[in-house]
Amino acid sequence: MRQTHEAQHMSTEERYNLFRWVLEVVWENVPAYRRKMERVRIVPDDIRSLDDIRKLPFTTKNDLRDNYPTGLLARPVKELVRFHASSGTTGKPTVVAYTARDIENWTELMARGLALAGVTRDDVVHVAYGYGLFTGGLGLHNGAERLGATVVPASGGFTDRQIMLMEDLGATVLCCTPSYALHLAEALRKEGKSLPALRLGIFGAEPWSEELRRRIEMELGITALDVYGLSEIMGPGVGMECPHKNGLHLWDDHFLAEIIDPESGDVLPEGTRGELVMTTLTKEALPLIRYRTRDLTTLHTDVCSCGLAGSRIGRIGARSDDMLIIRGVNVFPSQVEVALGQLAGLSLHYVLEVSERDGMKDLTVICEAEKDMPEPMRQHLERDAGKHLHDVLGIRVGIRVEVPGSIPRSQGKAVRLRKAA
Repeated sequence: MRQTHEAQHMSTEERYNLFRWVLEVVWENVPAYRRKMERVRIVPDDIRSLDDIRKLPFTTKNDLRDNYPTGLLARPVKELVRFHASSGTTGKPTVVAYTARDIENWTELMARGLALAGVTRDDVVHVAYGYGLFTGGLGLHNGAERLGATVVPASGGFTDRQIMLMEDLGATVLCCTPSYALHLAEALRKEGKSLPALRLGIFGAEPWSEELRRRIEMELGITALDVYGLSEIMGPGVGMECPHKNGLHLWDDHFLAEIIDPESGDVLPEGTRGELVMTTLTKEALPLIRYRTRDLTTLHTDVCSCGLAGSRIGRIGARSDDMLIIRGVNVFPSQVEVALGQLAGLSLHYVLEVSERDGMKDLTVICEAEKDMPEPMRQHLERDAGKHLHDVLGIRVGIRVEVPGSIPRSQGKAVRLRKAA
């Protein structure tokens, strides 16, 4: 396995050569890409440096949907070894594909990231991400096995069984969504149990706040680190946080990253918050150029506190397509999570209920008290929460503080938004 520090030693010329290879591949083998480039009157020879990437059009999830299922593939199906897909709950699923080399690279990068996080061959890695079409479970699984760690492929759900397996098999590393980690911590607390062997959590697949990190670390007694990935680019392992928690390290020998203004599409200076755009440098089956992730973050190239150089992104706090406009004010679910985490007595299980009347949207935050309490105390907590949300969001929103256990628990990605009945 290529060591993490070696990933940052690729020269600009080497990265440019990889990018030109990708450009030639899609020009020759993906008619949809060739048409996009011809519309803006660009041919591969017009791209003479990495800076010229901004001349190329963006790729979006709609491109994948419009060319469903295999219209963006650069290799014939007979050369593939695997398909993955999104759930497709809002229409056609997003289908992604891998050659044997793509799977090998994914496994190496996931192993590289886990090693950076501190996972070793001595660990028992409990993977509670979903397996199957979702990339999470298999991605973490293969990477941990590559390191020589012992893997428990628990998948999602069946919380009592998850706890039993972690206890009996001595799990030292937990991999799941942060919302499910919080649910596991709650279940352990109710049963009066702990997991003394557990030392590290690798959490991702949904935005999560520093407040939720602190809550998980306190309740489980672990270090909680963020992992970043998206199936369109690879799966989990595109980025990984090191124990210094100074952003997520990207792998410059496999990806090019840009930050753009989500509205204008203009490339933003380093350190400016905007939308992450990713280009693959080594993908064979489904190379993507300037893919708009919709994830909002910052990009940094200074040396991390851990000593590793290269590209690094800030933790994903929100997605541009998750933004709500409530009476003219932009509201992200992550802002609500931060506010709730700042109030003692509230759990971080919550849902945002959106209603509409006379063309105006209203928001009600439904959350839970952390423990049972008399009704007057819960009402007092509700008033405090309403005031604090007003201070944080800049608008008044509805607030309901329910009894513990009222909000359905997630077995995977948390569902934060719902329409009022």
